[in-house]
Amino acid sequence: MLSVLRDRTYRHLFAAQVIALVGTGLATVALGLLAYDIAGARAGSVLGTALAIKMVAYVAIAPAVGAVADRIPRRALMVSADLVRAAVALLLPFVDQVWQVYVLVFLLQSASAAFTPTFQAVIPDVLPEERDYTRALSMSRLAYDLESLFSPALAAVLLSVITYNWLFTGTVVGFLASAALVVSAVLPRPVSAAGPPAGGARGRATAGARLFLAVPRLRALLALNLVVAAASAMVTVNSVVYVREVLGRSTGAVPVALGAYGAGSMAVALTLPRVLDRVPDRTVMLRGALLLAGVFAGLGAVTAGEGGSWRWPALLAVWAVFGAACSMVLTPTGRLIRRSVPAGSRTTAFAAQFSLSHGCWLLTYPLAGWLGARAGLQAAVLALGVIALAASLLAVRLWPPGPPATPTEPAPVEHEHTGLHAGHPHLTDAARVAGGWRHTHACAPDRLHPHAPTRA
Repeated sequence: MLSVLRDRTYRHLFAAQVIALVGTGLATVALGLLAYDIAGARAGSVLGTALAIKMVAYVAIAPAVGAVADRIPRRALMVSADLVRAAVALLLPFVDQVWQVYVLVFLLQSASAAFTPTFQAVIPDVLPEERDYTRALSMSRLAYDLESLFSPALAAVLLSVITYNWLFTGTVVGFLASAALVVSAVLPRPVSAAGPPAGGARGRATAGARLFLAVPRLRALLALNLVVAAASAMVTVNSVVYVREVLGRSTGAVPVALGAYGAGSMAVALTLPRVLDRVPDRTVMLRGALLLAGVFAGLGAVTAGEGGSWRWPALLAVWAVFGAACSMVLTPTGRLIRRSVPAGSRTTAFAAQFSLSHGCWLLTYPLAGWLGARAGLQAAVLALGVIALAASLLAVRLWPPGPPATPTEPAPVEHEHTGLHAGHPHLTDAARVAGGWRHTHACAPDRLHPHAPTRA
């Protein structure tokens, strides 16, 4: 899997991603301590609101970025986002009002909503071979999981010798280093679209969502995002409740539980490149979603159980399987998007995925927290379990099976569309011809391409 790091451009971009992730992790720890200094006992409320603001920024800003991404050089966009994030992190230690925290968090996460989809859209151009791109996706999944384990540990070590305000300095350095690495990378020239969708700014901002709704397997991806959000919300929001209140264990057991989730995710991310060489994306992703829905039954047993030493290892096992199944769904997502949209629409599509997936978390995070607090954990498990099961079955229905697929990317095919209007998002890179529109891309059978070769 590490063979993809031989590519200099990808190596620099991956290093930029890792360094920025560590900086963000340090900022998360420092932000919690800052909120406690400002709000005292209300720190939890402040952080909850900040998390909601983060999700709103992701949902609202990413489509706007997709609308203008074809007009701004990708390197300039990513570097600008890193510099904005560094500037915000530099200001955070000096705030003394809650509203200032909210404003800066919105700016910070808006910059992240600009950086991440652009970064995701660049990688398929840097690594055009399917095998290399699959390994890059696994590397990215590992980076996220390792950051969730490494950053809190690093923060704990640093806080033993410095005050938390200095953690923001580490964040600033991380974002500046990320910007420098992006500047040093030679990015391939993007495939340009023929023109923006009709409908002005609003049409461009909604082009990605309309593109998702036009392709059956991308509609299935929307349902898969909801399955992952239901499971990860239980882990993120209620791990501390399970460990401290339900099982009565010490504070030190909380990172152990979260580590079990990360370990499951990393184990799958390490093995998936070889699996995806032989098994279609559809099989892996749908089985992961159905597994997530099934594991909610195990979590219900842990929640309803009384006493017994079995509940702690059972919770760790449930969290590990949650992590593994989430990785089965999330890791191949980039391959699915790359195969489903024209090259000129990738940034728009990745921005839509970023926005729509975080919209699912915006629903499940408060549901996991508020329902668990007011009606009990068993009610939260039941509600999110039903959501996960319904969404996974919907994904199976929306993504029809086909003959076994080969692991290679299908060759681009030149073809024409005669029944689509000028503003249709699928036509962003098409040229006008007599009687319709013509463009070239790899495609699978759907209602837009009923005669395309079958791909999973």
